[in-house]
Amino acid sequence: MKGYRKYFGQKLLWFFITLVVAVALNFILPRLMPTDPVNAITGKIAGGMSDSSAIKEVYEFYQKQFGLDKSMFTQFLIFVKNALRGDFGISFSQYPRTVSDIISSSIGWTLALQIPAIIVGWILGNVLGAVAAYKRGIWDKGVMPFFMFLGNVPAFAMAIILLVLFAMKWKIAPTGGGYSSQMIPNMSWKFVKSVLSHYWLPFLSVVLISIGGQAVGMRSMSIYELNADYVKYSRFLGIKDGKIVKYVFRNAMLPQVTGLAMSLGTSIGGALVAETIFSYPGLGTTMLSAVTSSDYPLISATTLIITIMVLLVTLFLDVIYAFIDPRVKAAQFD
Repeated sequence: MKGYRKYFGQKLLWFFITLVVAVALNFILPRLMPTDPVNAITGKIAGGMSDSSAIKEVYEFYQKQFGLDKSMFTQFLIFVKNALRGDFGISFSQYPRTVSDIISSSIGWTLALQIPAIIVGWILGNVLGAVAAYKRGIWDKGVMPFFMFLGNVPAFAMAIILLVLFAMKWKIAPTGGGYSSQMIPNMSWKFVKSVLSHYWLPFLSVVLISIGGQAVGMRSMSIYELNADYVKYSRFLGIKDGKIVKYVFRNAMLPQVTGLAMSLGTSIGGALVAETIFSYPGLGTTMLSAVTSSDYPLISATTLIITIMVLLVTLFLDVIYAFIDPRVKAAQFD
């Protein structure tokens, strides 16, 4: 137990050190962009003004509204203090709307799209890779190369191909959006049908990209495990192949679980391509809009969410591995 306490203590220490550095970078890097968003806002509002002092007053007003009249260090302390309460300030590009409100209205769309798609792609890819390694034949020489090809197609290209074929040519799916533009979100069956009809095409684009990479990893690990000494020895002892294969694939799954967890942790960042191509109203589209409009608070909030998700997933994996991987268990008592 002492070994585990030391192991978990080290992991928690590195987690907090990394988190502090990540928070600082998430705050500083967007503010190094060579643009002045307040100047752009002032230009829109004071477009018809000729009085330079009045324009200056408008500029200074928005500087104060966004807290940009303070030093960078003071801004950082305010950012951290507010972030701990879930308050990321006011959006530059969607003023006077708060960043928290923008994120809360879009993150659900991203999670509903990405998490099921990643999990389905992971399951199908691992099953395909395991079958290809064990059965060989047509699975390894026909089905596997096809999904490997799909997995190597760039995400934006896959999304565009599906959009052109299913939405534009065959007209069996909408061209974009999260639901019909003529509808107001509600809990009616008609609205749910509209959401599902807009959902399946971006969902399919993410799944098809995921299968190939997962299948390659699982096939490689399965072949390695099938040729391991313990498998040969077990077969020599006459142990049934079905029982051996169970242990083979359990061992081969460990790196794949890491891949799944990391994919889930970075799902928001990975949403950018699919959501942009299909005009899906998720956090990826919100993040792109924030970058193009130099919306510092919104950029910092979205990138911070991605960072925290990745760190939490990594910490969770370290904890789980300490219990399920015999090699990590043994290391605690060295």
